[in-house]
Formats: sequence, structure tokens, C-alpha cells
Amino acid sequence: MGKHSSTPKKKSGKNERDPKNHVVALNRRARHDYTISDTYEAGLVLTGTEVKSLREGQTSLVDGFAAFDNRGELWLEQVHIPEYLNGTWTNHATRRKRKLLLHGKELIKISRQVEDPGKTIVPLRLYFKDGRAKVEIGIATGKREYDKRQTLREKQDNREAQRAMRIRNRQSA
Repeated sequence: MGKHSSTPKKKSGKNERDPKNHVVALNRRARHDYTISDTYEAGLVLTGTEVKSLREGQTSLVDGFAAFDNRGELWLEQVHIPEYLNGTWTNHATRRKRKLLLHGKELIKISRQVEDPGKTIVPLRLYFKDGRAKVEIGIATGKREYDKRQTLREKQDNREAQRAMRIRNRQSA
């Protein structure tokens, strides 16, 4: 078959979930508590039961962070991946350290950025890409309380402006 095949392409609706490409967990709290400067995509070293548990969902990134060990490797810590219900004695620990896979140049760049005081590495989302588990990590700086309030106020103002424009457009049509 050439470019113009006779079979129609399947449209993906909201209800359909591609098991090879889907978001497993989001860390909304990180965007609220931190200012994210850079983001990176990293692979994860997981066991079989962890992958099966991720596909079922119920993962939490809220308390998670990433840190370098003394050998210069980046590890994801405090991320809760629940035990696989059908797992046997080979099941995993729910909050174990998991190695992050990045290129050497990226590791060096991240380590230099984190050396600055007040910077940390937080997981932003956990997802599958072409069947492989990936995590998006961000270089973060903590927000102060007034920064959080200001961000919320800006979001609320934007929402109100969008609502007003929608109402105005409906009336003119």
C-alpha cells in the first residue's frame, strides 16, 4: 500500500486510551509550590511489577524529588508507585529509589543548575511514550507565600477575562 491507503484512520476520542502513550500521573502541586525554570525528559529503571502497577494508575508524585548520588547518577526518590495487586513475592517496595536515565551532558547541566542555593529537582509528570515509562523533571525554585497568592490571582483574572469575552461574543452573535 502506498501513501493513499483505503483504510480510514481511527480517530482517537477522549474515552480511548492508548496504552503505549498516556500520562500516568501529574504533579500539580509542584507547579503551585515552585517556579520551574527548565524541564527534562528522563527514562526510568523499573521492575516488572512497577510497570504493571503504573499502567493501572494510582501513582503519586506529590512528595517526590530527584537527587544525585556520590557517583553522579540521578535518582528519583519518594515517588509512590503502589504494589501490583496480582504480584507475588516479587512485588516492589512502594517508595524505593529509582534510577533516572539521562544523557551525560544533561546530567552535567542539571548538576550545575542544582548547585545554586534554593534549587531542587522535582518530578512534574509520569507518562508512557512508545511503551516506555518516562518522567518529566523540572529544575525548581521554591515560591514564597505571596508569590503563590499572586499566581492564583493572575489565573483568576485571566479566567474572568476569558469568561467576559465569551459572554460578549455570544451577545454580539
